[in-house]
Amino acid sequence: MTAAGPADTAARLTGLVRALRGHGLRIGPAETVDAAAVLDVLGFADREQMRAGLAAALLRSDGQRKVFDAVFDLFFPLGVGTPEALRVEPPPAPDDPEPPRFGRPDPLRDQLRERLAAALAADDRAAQARLAGEVVEAFGRYGTGSTPGSDGWSAHQALGRLSPETLLARILAALREDPGREGPAREDLSERVLADEIRRRIQDFRAQVTGEARRRVAELRGPERIAERAVAPSTDRIDFLYAGREQLAELRRTVHPLARKLATRLAARRRRAARGQIDLRRTLRRSLTTGGVPLRPAYRLRRPGRPELVLLCDVSGSVAGFADFTMLLVQAMGEQFSKVRVFAFVNRTAEVTDLLRRGQDDPARLAARILAEARVMGHHGNSDYGSALGEFADRHPDAVGPRTCVLVLGDARNNHRDPNLDALRRISARARRVFWLNPEQPALWSTGDSAAPAYADVVEMHSCRNARRLGELIARLLPV
Repeated sequence: MTAAGPADTAARLTGLVRALRGHGLRIGPAETVDAAAVLDVLGFADREQMRAGLAAALLRSDGQRKVFDAVFDLFFPLGVGTPEALRVEPPPAPDDPEPPRFGRPDPLRDQLRERLAAALAADDRAAQARLAGEVVEAFGRYGTGSTPGSDGWSAHQALGRLSPETLLARILAALREDPGREGPAREDLSERVLADEIRRRIQDFRAQVTGEARRRVAELRGPERIAERAVAPSTDRIDFLYAGREQLAELRRTVHPLARKLATRLAARRRRAARGQIDLRRTLRRSLTTGGVPLRPAYRLRRPGRPELVLLCDVSGSVAGFADFTMLLVQAMGEQFSKVRVFAFVNRTAEVTDLLRRGQDDPARLAARILAEARVMGHHGNSDYGSALGEFADRHPDAVGPRTCVLVLGDARNNHRDPNLDALRRISARARRVFWLNPEQPALWSTGDSAAPAYADVVEMHSCRNARRLGELIARLLPV
């Protein structure tokens, strides 16, 4: 990366900050000034050192680093355009002009795969970076150039042609033939560990190809637009309903840090709530030392008790990821409540408090364990909120009392069955507060088989699409 002029550097830095703010990172003027000072001290000679310095100045947690790295590569790219060293000359045309198909020879593809296998076996990151550029140049271009804005670069297309995952066996064989190689080929490492290491290297190469394609598209359409649309959100902004298996696993790793943060906030609210109304007699007595001026008011101290919490969770379908995360979060915050009870349902309701406590060692299989061991389904497997709420109100009246806060978790999609609003009213009448957390956006609440508008007329319903929003709601809504 070459040094840029002052105006260009300022534009890149402010663009970087705006893009990061668009992804929910809280970066103020002070952090931006610190980042400018970092650039002034470090310069542009060492790009990775500059990346680390800007990350230290702008970020507040490790969970934001993945988003930062992707946006940094757009505003401070390794290069511009396609360097001559990365340009790939097509191989000589065969006698048969027909393009390569599945099963037909492709000399360029075979050459790149051979070089990639060698680079992955040697763990040569510099060679892998060069190959990422060559792969995108060779296989990633799409469009004809005749329609403005239709051209671009596709990492998915390039990786589909190269198929780096199929090199695993070849790389393993190469490493076995060289027992003197340092690193993961040592004899004390098992075959499984060695294979996992190669898969990690392949995954890192895929990320390099994705970054290279994203950089080239940013040159065509502008880094601001690509940073907004093509950079994956941070973990706490992943939508519960659309999170994949890996994203849900990443979310579960944030449970305990988020629980500690929320516990601190609830403890602070509890300390503030302990200060009641002004004690007039003690305030006047204190004012005698200041000539009758009440400079230091005295308060009647309250002793608020910790509330009880009941979770009523839909564990069916795509909502299960949202319910799992919330159950694990509340379990980690258990000390903030005098009692926590958790109930799960699909169309029948069962208490899973003990099951949740025993399942902390394997949170990834929590939903499957609940479905297998708890009686949450009747003769069909579709959600029925009316039956579940009615069964909870009838069979577990002791779970809800005047100090209980009830959180209902679910999308309220009732498959056109009776919503049983009377059961929800009975629960609300017994509880201190009832809140419904819905992982769908409000625009969808009145569509299809959703009974959300009817339930929202009985209790407070809040949209809760990601972990950040969930943390905000828990810190704001739960009583102290």
